[in-house]
Amino acid sequence: MAKLKSRSHRPALADSTMVERIVTLGQRIRAARMHRQWRQVDLAERTGLSRSTIEAIERGEPGTAIGGYLQVLWVMGLDRELDLVADPGLDREGLALTMSTADKRVRPTRKVDNAF
Repeated sequence: MAKLKSRSHRPALADSTMVERIVTLGQRIRAARMHRQWRQVDLAERTGLSRSTIEAIERGEPGTAIGGYLQVLWVMGLDRELDLVADPGLDREGLALTMSTADKRVRPTRKVDNAF
């Protein structure tokens, strides 16, 4: 697996914590499917995805498109909490950076000359 370039100080997708989260999400999706007594084929038909994509999602394959995960969650009615993902109001680091005065440009005060 090729390492993805990271644009910030955060580690690439191959980080073990991130992989664990994706695998856990896949396991939860599988459990939700089984509670509904749906086969993988049933879920594939309802989502319009292939059965192999459903298998990859349930295994928590990091290379599987996020759209597939979202489609599965939506079909099962588990998409409501997605509104909280990357919510700017809950982004502590982003809010702290916005509020930081250290990076703000300081302009020298100029006297206003009203002489025309």
